[in-house]
Amino acid sequence: MIGDELLRHCLAKPGAWQDEPWEGDVVAKVGKKIFAFLGTGEAVGVKCGPNRDVADEWLDRYPEDASASAYIGRHGWNTLRVGGAIPDDEILEAVDASYETIVATLPKKDRPA
Repeated sequence: MIGDELLRHCLAKPGAWQDEPWEGDVVAKVGKKIFAFLGTGEAVGVKCGPNRDVADEWLDRYPEDASASAYIGRHGWNTLRVGGAIPDDEILEAVDASYETIVATLPKKDRPA
């Protein structure tokens, strides 16, 4: 899987849109909230659980290809390397779960139909 494929997968979600809040750093948002940090396409940052304990399951399973995201890792965000030991379908499932988690935090009026 390459970065363009991952971006297309993110943007296919209802209400998803691409933003570049920091120069050269692409993210996928739903409403006003980020659900995937795509950067250069070599990795994706996603919400992997409600807290660090749950998100650490990824680090245990894929110690070479998963890490706690800088600054927001304590809130359950991980960075998953694309093209490594993590199968593409698991990365896509992690993106899907991150999207669903973020949508659930949006006010009902702002959730995609």
